[in-house]
Amino acid sequence: MPEASLPSGDGAVLGRGRDAMADRSDAAEPTARSVRYVDPEGLHKNPAFTNVVVVEGPAKTVYVGGQDSVDASGNIVGKGDIAAQTEQVLANLRAALAAGGARPEHVIKWNLLVAEGQPLEAGFSAFRRAWPETPNPPAITFAFVAGLAHPDFLVEMDAVAVVPL
Repeated sequence: MPEASLPSGDGAVLGRGRDAMADRSDAAEPTARSVRYVDPEGLHKNPAFTNVVVVEGPAKTVYVGGQDSVDASGNIVGKGDIAAQTEQVLANLRAALAAGGARPEHVIKWNLLVAEGQPLEAGFSAFRRAWPETPNPPAITFAFVAGLAHPDFLVEMDAVAVVPL
């Protein structure tokens, strides 16, 4: 994706941004673009996430509520196993996104909650196996929590996706 400095509106430069619509052959013109990924000067630039995502113009927004490690029958999957639970959570997220007409590359924001004391390495490895690498990583909020909605849940994720129209 092309990168460019973005004006802040007052003449200042916000930093480098990635335009999610720039390579689309069906993008009518620059003003019709829907999503910009921005890493402002002065903020750490990490390849795993984007600091700011701006949505403008015609787009469909899909909000996916917190997904836990529960299968379609309501059974908890992977009790005590954060990797198995992460895989189920991501499967649930994928199904929820599809129901809203979105795909993984449309996710612009994750919120990730992990029960205190859980090993992040196992969950992160499961995430990398189960979720495709996307051209523009979303903005991410991560928090350790004392507990989730059920004592057997170890991880919960929600997502916001923007689908250009």
